[in-house]
Amino acid sequence: MSNIKSAFKEKAFIGFLTAGDPSIEKSEQFIIKMIEAGADLIEIGIPFSDPIAEGPVIQAANVRALSAGTKLKDIFELVVKIRKKYDTPIVFLTYLNPVFKYGADRFFKKCSETGVDGIIIPDMPYEEKDEVKEYAKANNVDVISLIAPTSEQRIKLIAQEAEGYIYIVSSMGVTGMRSEIKTDLESIVEAVRKYSSVPAAIGFGINTPEQAEKYAKLADGVIVGSAIVKIIAEHGENADDYIYDYVKSMKEAVKK
Repeated sequence: MSNIKSAFKEKAFIGFLTAGDPSIEKSEQFIIKMIEAGADLIEIGIPFSDPIAEGPVIQAANVRALSAGTKLKDIFELVVKIRKKYDTPIVFLTYLNPVFKYGADRFFKKCSETGVDGIIIPDMPYEEKDEVKEYAKANNVDVISLIAPTSEQRIKLIAQEAEGYIYIVSSMGVTGMRSEIKTDLESIVEAVRKYSSVPAAIGFGINTPEQAEKYAKLADGVIVGSAIVKIIAEHGENADDYIYDYVKSMKEAVKK
């Protein structure tokens, strides 16, 4: 069993960044700032050349991280460094290609050794989960399920087997900041809760404290990526305090 459950003792704030943007050293500092500001769980994006689920903000972060020469071994080392100071749950967001390129068995063993609690693979359909399931299970790594606005039948199918937490995608399309989220999230959360006791967190598009407060009331937590990555894009090496202040304001909103 992973450590993910500990993130949901109260309403959870989950923060995301792309590893290696602008450098692996700064990623470590930014993650520490997020944890110190109250983030309950950290999602770390493994940079990939074709991140199909991402909008322009996170795509650009992938380009910056790859241009900086970020490798998977650097990201595992980053987790080891964080683990020396904090036991905050860490989840990788990656596409299938980097996992299989590294070797699925080796990848999940390394996750277990370094202290990665879970993995999100946006380009892996539910039907193909078995490709990684046995490796993940053997190494106590939760495979996080994504649930998009879809039919109740499909929600039932995915929710019944979910582990760690369920990532509810607030709207169709790619990641990015939205001023308004039109999906009927209440019905989706209701359907998820009918079939699973695993915590549900809402992501894709959340970027203001008002949105964070609103969606934390519906679900067990909120996930914010693009807004944090945008701060890094704007302030680069000097983003530390801006990240801290932003995450602190979002965590306070989630707790309201």
